[in-house]
Order: sequence, then C-alpha cells, then structure tokens
Amino acid sequence: MVTKIRQALVIGGTTGIGRAIADRLIEDGLSVCVTGANPDNVAAIKASGTLDAIQLDVADHAQIDAVVRGFDTLDVLVNCAGTNRRYGQEFEAETFDMVVDINLSGTMRTCYAALPLLKASDGACIVNIASMFSIFGSATIPGYASSKAGVVALTRSLALAWAEHGIRVNAIAPGFISTKLTRDVVENAERTRQIKERTPMGRWGNPEDLAGPASFLCSRDSSFVTGTLLTVDGGYSAA
Repeated sequence: MVTKIRQALVIGGTTGIGRAIADRLIEDGLSVCVTGANPDNVAAIKASGTLDAIQLDVADHAQIDAVVRGFDTLDVLVNCAGTNRRYGQEFEAETFDMVVDINLSGTMRTCYAALPLLKASDGACIVNIASMFSIFGSATIPGYASSKAGVVALTRSLALAWAEHGIRVNAIAPGFISTKLTRDVVENAERTRQIKERTPMGRWGNPEDLAGPASFLCSRDSSFVTGTLLTVDGGYSAA
C-alpha cells in the first residue's frame, strides 16, 4: 500500500520560527513549501535546493490566490508571517493598521484561500502562530499584541466553523524567541536580564523550541485537538 505524502504550506517560513517548523515537517516526512515576503530570503532557499519557496505578501489577496492555485492538494497550513514596529510606532494609526493587516488579516486571508484544498484533504489542519502577548497586553507594541490576540480568537472561530469539514485549527503562543525580529531586544542587556529573570526556564527561546509543538499539532497524534492555544514560553506567562 502506497502512503500518500502530506503536503504542507508554511507561510512566512523562510526564516526564524517558520523555517524551524518547515525543517521539522520535512523530518516528519511531509512535502513542504515555504513563502516569504523578502525576495532575498526566498532566493537563498531556492538556491540551496532544500525546499520549495515562493515570494508572498500576505496583504495581497491576488498573490495569495495565485500561490494556493499552484497546489493540487494541501493537508497542512502553518501561518507564521508576522511583523511588529517598536519604539512607539504602533501607536500611530497607519502603523497599527499595517501590523494588524499582516498579522491578523493576513492569517485569515491564507486560511480562507486554502479552505477548498483543506476540505478535500483527509485530516487537514491549520496551525497559526500567535504570541504570549495574546494573553496580556504590551505597553510598547499595541498593534502586535492586539493582532495576536485576534489570531487566537480567529483560531477558535475557524475551529468551530470548519470542524464539520474535518479541519483542525490550533495556535501556538511563543514567548521571547531569539530571531531577526527580536534581535534588538536580545542585544539589549538590561531587557534580556529582565526577561531571563522573569522566565522560569531562565533563557530566551529559539525557533527550534517551536518545531516540536508544531509537529504535534500537525500530526495524527493531535487528531482530537482543535481550537486550542499551546503556550511555548519557558513559563513566562505563568510567572
């Protein structure tokens, strides 16, 4: 009996958390394609020959539709595309709207565009990347915190709406993870000290810390898990 290879699409999977998840799904035996907004990152992955990569701006409906049309089947969708703007920029209306549009609306766009393919799959699932800021607010990045709280509510809403189609929808809430997006915070010695002191496990997380939890939520082992938020923050939100 030939076992069908499951197809995964990791949005925002060219670097950081998304890339770590993509690499793990490949280890799990899935066929994986990643997308990224930065053409240089996409080109680097294509040149490496390690996996398929497509440039995609999740704020663009037409681009999303074009990417999805390129698949005959789709079993797993992981939404990792996200951004923030520090130093008070997210209090400005235009910047706030941009962050919410990418992080929250972008997630909804890709989920909805992929729905016909996911409905046709046997045991499809979606994993959205939220944040520990989904649980509590932020005094410095209100757009990011609001958008990620929205991702959790969206995840639960889609889990309810699409369970009848056999589609599971879950989210992961990372804590402080060392990536390009957080580099300036990592390099801030005082802020890093505060983060480590607050985090029971006493360290920053790394992208690979998210790979295992995502693998579980994408696997048959989580076949009765939907509408949940899995926090991966070294205990930060419990402290």
